[in-house]
Amino acid sequence: MTALTKTLKPLDGYALALGDDALISSHRLSEWLTYAPDLEEEVALANIALDQLGQARHLLGFAGRSSGLSEDELAYQRVDREYRNSLLAELPNGDFAHTILRLFFFSTYQRLLYAGLTASADGELAAFAAKAAVEVGYHHEYAVSWTLRLGDGTEESHDRAAAALAELWPYTAELFAVDEDVAALAAEGLVPDPESLAGPWSEQVGTVLAQATLGTAPSGTWRPSGGRAGLHTEALGYLLAEMQSVHRAHPGATW
Repeated sequence: MTALTKTLKPLDGYALALGDDALISSHRLSEWLTYAPDLEEEVALANIALDQLGQARHLLGFAGRSSGLSEDELAYQRVDREYRNSLLAELPNGDFAHTILRLFFFSTYQRLLYAGLTASADGELAAFAAKAAVEVGYHHEYAVSWTLRLGDGTEESHDRAAAALAELWPYTAELFAVDEDVAALAAEGLVPDPESLAGPWSEQVGTVLAQATLGTAPSGTWRPSGGRAGLHTEALGYLLAEMQSVHRAHPGATW
């Protein structure tokens, strides 16, 4: 744990992890601008990226309360070891099927998570979750529709979706990991227990995979983790170098 994260209260640290998920997911989706298969999908992915960015801004602002750091400082002045996003969010985009499957997994998780957070004992977090749940519902619909189209489409689209499923599936387990702080927050009614989301997530994901003719979840016991503790893949370092480049080149600049 870094010096920054040591200063955060547990609920603020939790918000930071969710904010980092949204921020890194937003950046990955924005990388499709000018590269999407067609204009319609470029606009759709850009809109989802903007929604995720808006969620990240709110969550990072929430997280900065106990440290006195602004959302911009948290977004642009941390090193990779200070980020708490899941590894799933930071993986390179790959092809369109890879991005769609990741969005499907992630939006299904966020939809369940934000629905649970609407019952949070923290009023600000509950109000945020109510708004974010609506946005994520649209993300989920988009991802499901494309998962079905790719999986039950041509032979090539099916094979690409199946390859993405096999590659991404092991990383989904980290979304439901529980540490001492999260367990304590859940016991206080501030956040949903991540483990309670795993069953509904698996059921919903499994139903769509079956409809998409992608079969059941891949087998295997390899479950990479560490993102929540600041242990990331090399992909995050390259992402941050690009995302933070303007801020670091012109510190303190304003429009």
